Amino acid sequence: MRNYKQRKSGETTTASLTEGHRIFSMGKARERISQIGMKDAYLSEALYHLRRNGWIVPLHRGLYAISSSMPGVAPIHEFEIAMALAEPAAISHGSAFHYHGLSDQPSHTVFILTTTKTSVPRRPKSMGTPTPSGYPIGGTTYQFIQVKPERFFGIQKVWVGESRITVTDPERTLLDGLSMPQLCGDFSEVLHAFEIRHAQLDLSRLMDYALKLDSATVRRLGWILEKQGIPLERLQPLSSPPMKGYRKLDPTGPQKGPLNKRWMIQENIPGKITS
Repeated sequence: MRNYKQRKSGETTTASLTEGHRIFSMGKARERISQIGMKDAYLSEALYHLRRNGWIVPLHRGLYAISSSMPGVAPIHEFEIAMALAEPAAISHGSAFHYHGLSDQPSHTVFILTTTKTSVPRRPKSMGTPTPSGYPIGGTTYQFIQVKPERFFGIQKVWVGESRITVTDPERTLLDGLSMPQLCGDFSEVLHAFEIRHAQLDLSRLMDYALKLDSATVRRLGWILEKQGIPLERLQPLSSPPMKGYRKLDPTGPQKGPLNKRWMIQENIPGKITS
């Protein structure tokens, strides 16, 4: 009977503090307490007991998620957690590859594109220390990729389970793969993704996006699209951005291989794309 009463008390307190939100901040909980007539001094004690009994899970300092051990609560998707860790935020790179069906490589890392200067949120000491490679929560690592505000584009809102999340669209996702293939599996995985998406590519959007990024990414895209059989006259805008010297096709690969003068690209991969 005692355990039953504790469980019901935990459910009631959690519902009172969160007002139906699966992820909530200390600030929101404080607002909620004042609305239902509880004393503000009770908040810290309530959160302590809810954490200890497993009703809520701390994500970082002042941010909590309702535990799936609470009856009627489905497990919170890792993408939903990612959305709460930075603002603005978009699922990107390898995680977006997987979401769009461009890769089937499993990963325990969620990549998040953001303009936020602080790449890793503050974290209670009890949760451990973040590492340069990411921010661990449970069995998942959340890795932030910071970009300038003008490069935070190519974003779409989608539903993942019960969560409304933001993800880079397929065209932006492919371009991120050309810039940072190491965050998308590897360069061969990126080339394979272009093959998968070839028939569905929005070429105008892809080229427009690329011209907002660095010249090396533009030239890599031109090289790939030519190999896929896109007429050179359509690709002419991609040869316009000035670039001094050759760039490696695979930015993570060795600096060797034939030089492609049209695209100023060093073909440093063993195989080639066929149309």
